[in-house]
Amino acid sequence: MDNTLDKRDRAAADTPWWRIRMMWLVIGGPLVVVVAAFVTLAAALRHPDPVLSTAPVAGSTADTPAVQARNHAATPQR
Repeated sequence: MDNTLDKRDRAAADTPWWRIRMMWLVIGGPLVVVVAAFVTLAAALRHPDPVLSTAPVAGSTADTPAVQARNHAATPQR
């Protein structure tokens, strides 16, 4: 029986790293994350969000309370 274990150990030592399934589990997770990051970067560069105008629309007062609150929060204390 010890002879079989020795053959298995020798076979495992001679196996290249890309043939070991556990290595793909270790490398696979981070590799998927890096690929997803590049896909996200490509999508962000290809379809950027439009710049919104901060100029008020004539006759619209719907944003007035929000704008006043934002300006009040950004004003330093005296």
